Amino acid sequence: MEEALKNILPAQLPKVGELIDGAILGKKGSCLYINLGAFGIGVIYGKEYYEAQDLIKGVKIGDKVSAKVLELQNDDGYVELSLKEAGQEMAWDELRKIKESGEIISVKITEANRGGIMAQVKGVPAFMPVSQLSVKNYPRIEGGDKTKILQELNKFIGKNMNVKVIDIDQKESKLIISERGVQDEDLKGVLDNFKVGDIIEGEISGVVDFGAFVKIEVPGEKNEDIPQIEGLVHISELDWQLIEDPKQVVKIGDKIQAKIIGIDGDKISLSMKALKNDPWINIEDTYKVGQIIKGKTVKINPFGAFIKLDNNIQGLCHISEFKSEEEMKEKLEVGKSYTFNIQLINKAEHRLALGFGKTAKEKEKSEKEKDKINKNEEKKEEAK
Repeated sequence: MEEALKNILPAQLPKVGELIDGAILGKKGSCLYINLGAFGIGVIYGKEYYEAQDLIKGVKIGDKVSAKVLELQNDDGYVELSLKEAGQEMAWDELRKIKESGEIISVKITEANRGGIMAQVKGVPAFMPVSQLSVKNYPRIEGGDKTKILQELNKFIGKNMNVKVIDIDQKESKLIISERGVQDEDLKGVLDNFKVGDIIEGEISGVVDFGAFVKIEVPGEKNEDIPQIEGLVHISELDWQLIEDPKQVVKIGDKIQAKIIGIDGDKISLSMKALKNDPWINIEDTYKVGQIIKGKTVKINPFGAFIKLDNNIQGLCHISEFKSEEEMKEKLEVGKSYTFNIQLINKAEHRLALGFGKTAKEKEKSEKEKDKINKNEEKKEEAK
């Protein structure tokens, strides 16, 4: 064996860690011998033999195999090999090819946790984050309750899914798969049916803190194999008035109409308020700068308070109207009405700025009127 290796050029010798091909010579006890041709005879024994027993059971003399070199020459003169590690190397190599080609593969879901679901791909553990589930399988849980999300994810255990490999790192033993990636491929043709400005019909499929998800009907398509298309109505696009909780406006199962206001890849942005009359179009008929009005406080933020003037128009009383946030919270209480003065109206941007109380001019006028009344009362007293 030693003489055989001496006759091989150093550049031709396999290196520790590399894969090498050979043919099964035979088994003896807990050893498997492999003919490596010019490189001599390889052996798999001890721990490596027991860890590869499932693979070894299926081989017979003459079968071609690939093994990983652990040692070029052990004490007995054999090239020490590992079938298990070779299998892992080959699996990672194949997974890299799958990712590069964009191949769609079928996997069986084995586990679930609050972050996603797990599967085995070519014997390598793989993870699918919740965000990589398809529209159809994504758990729509109000309030984002993680326990309920896990309950939904557990339903996938034992089921097969078509996925794509989207991230791979052998050193970190990281393999990320995506069902959504498969859906994205299918969606390309279907999304051609839609463009910004279209009016769509759909069904509310989920309600969350930041808005509502809508399952969009594809015109003329009733095939169950057609991927589901989903859009999002952001909370700011539900209505012209300030919405605190989307559930005040919609619920799961509601049939709605909405306007497409944006398409970014597979993400469709929708607006329900775009189909309603814009109350700001004729705002100057009702409100004017300098006008003294009554308004109800509906929300207080660190930067100011939102004030409802009527069913459709809200204004902002900025924090700068007060000495501090504490003073603002002392003088304004959610649900109560107060006097404000209109400082600015920007119809294009739907902005209305309010000052707290009356303007300095109005206050001066009010004080003069009070003084006048007081003086008249004094004169009446003097005349008695």
